[in-house]
Amino acid sequence: MEPKAPRITDVARLAGVSTATVSRALSRPETVAESTRNMVLAAAEQTGYRVNLSARNLRRQRTGAIVILVPNLGNPFFSEILAGIETALSHADFNMLVVDTRQAYMKPQLVSEYLHATRADGIIALDGSLPDEVLTAASSGAGAPPLIFACEWTPHDRFSSVRVNNARGGEMAISHLAGLGHRRIGMISGPPDNVLTGARTRGALEGFATLGLELEAAHRFPGDFSLEAGARAGLSWLALKDRPTAMFCQSDQMAFGFISELARHGVSVPADVSVVGFDDINIARRFIPALTTLRQPRTWLGVSAAELLISHIQATSSLPIETKVLEVDLMVRDSTRAINA
Repeated sequence: MEPKAPRITDVARLAGVSTATVSRALSRPETVAESTRNMVLAAAEQTGYRVNLSARNLRRQRTGAIVILVPNLGNPFFSEILAGIETALSHADFNMLVVDTRQAYMKPQLVSEYLHATRADGIIALDGSLPDEVLTAASSGAGAPPLIFACEWTPHDRFSSVRVNNARGGEMAISHLAGLGHRRIGMISGPPDNVLTGARTRGALEGFATLGLELEAAHRFPGDFSLEAGARAGLSWLALKDRPTAMFCQSDQMAFGFISELARHGVSVPADVSVVGFDDINIARRFIPALTTLRQPRTWLGVSAAELLISHIQATSSLPIETKVLEVDLMVRDSTRAINA
């Protein structure tokens, strides 16, 4: 005969508290004194008691799932953000379901299905280019779970979001290159309709203006944050007669593509041109040359977004729209140097 599974009453008896206190300590630990919480956790471990998440979610009319909308799962930039989200959600007993919104099969109506409370308790969107019909469904309030944006955001800030100070990052990139003596500075932009592109470009142009410099039209290259876009910009740079001596690439991926394409043609970074990226993805410090770039606190960005979403889920009434802005850091490495060095 199999032994009975431990029950909440067993934990309460061992800890010397009521079953209600055990329930609060395990489901809402912040509402219980630390000493009581520790006793309950010790009793739960000793008895082998495990919370029945399915039953708890059923009582709360919750699914226990959080959907994460990511524009490109193949992009290594998102890995640390997802890790941060997962850490915060696991501590609150939520599971994470990741959806790649740019896959061919992912139609707007399919994305909209995740905005029903029967599918998820909340949504974190890392994609600021979601279709209008999806955003309309999310803001309708007709039983839709809360939606938080992370990294990217929507125009007019229709939803709460967590992001970094992209404009300040663009300004810091130009200031760093100008401080090394560069006066002909070029830039590879991101997608023209992307909010990150707008913010980073705005910051870079403010940097040019503050320093009394000008971004020449011929030194401004289009891109889409990809390796291929950086390589194309590299070919365009090579074709110029009056080349920029330094480049600000609005993503690390484009910086890698730019540098590798120049290397194929015998051009050295930073001897012939200095390069600054944006993001500080994991390979940036291992690339050759190690990339000077703007670091986004990606893990903390994910944690902050998840915590903000959890606060919306647990709120007894609707919360006001909130925007959290995290700062970036300039990581100076081997891809930039003084122009006369």
